[in-house]
Amino acid sequence: MNDKPSKDSAPAFEKFVLEYEPALRRAFVAAYGTERGREATAEALAWAWEHWQQTQTLHNPRGYLWRVGVSRTRPRKTPIVFPEPGDSEPWIEPALPAALAALTESQRTAVVLVHGHGWRLREVAELLGVKTTTVQNHLERGMTKLRLVLEVTSDAQQ
Repeated sequence: MNDKPSKDSAPAFEKFVLEYEPALRRAFVAAYGTERGREATAEALAWAWEHWQQTQTLHNPRGYLWRVGVSRTRPRKTPIVFPEPGDSEPWIEPALPAALAALTESQRTAVVLVHGHGWRLREVAELLGVKTTTVQNHLERGMTKLRLVLEVTSDAQQ
């Protein structure tokens, strides 16, 4: 629903901005840093103006605009793209890049660092700032997914 306000609504909206903008901006900047915080504030207030009729009826406009700013400035997931294996690396399973991309970021990190680079669980845990058991869980779940996707029934090399 897009209920853009008329020019007659400008004074009421200006009063609204004076009341809510400082607290919203401070909260966003505190939570997300200067750049994303200011962007989130601008996005929230732009939404408020575009939906002014609805904004005026909100029970908790500050809370609602917080959610608008968070969702509109949320970093979007970008697909992980692995380079196609060239002839120089014949030992790589051709389906491995897509299978790794299907894992969660935590699972992929654990699998690649432990099995791809030979890191110990403790080293990965220190890097990520988590417990060793958390890394172990990500590793086990990631390997289970990889085995299913790649249709591997054994860890033995052939």
